[in-house]
Amino acid sequence: MNDLGGRIMQLRKEKGLSQTDLANQVGVSYAQIGRYETKGTQPSADILKKLADALNTTSDFLMNGNKDDKAVATLNDNELLKQFKEVDKMSPEDQDTIKKLIDTFIIKAKIKQLLL
Repeated sequence: MNDLGGRIMQLRKEKGLSQTDLANQVGVSYAQIGRYETKGTQPSADILKKLADALNTTSDFLMNGNKDDKAVATLNDNELLKQFKEVDKMSPEDQDTIKKLIDTFIIKAKIKQLLL
């Protein structure tokens, strides 16, 4: 459930709604709901709000998902994602140390690029 259409579809099914049911609540055609769910069509802001209300969620969740959905959408390396989740459980001091290490590697990579 990492895109708008997938989130709409999953929430609709969890609520036991057909595309027609949801379409009637939102004021669009069932075909339009299908386009949102499978074709990547983006709803207007007012329709997005109506979808969120009908699905008992927020527009932000429909567009962006939760923290894990956002992380998966922007981070392709699953092992790195798992590691970041583990770091998130650590003490603030340990997190700070890891951030400093990462910063050091990023700076090193940027300097290396400048020298090439």
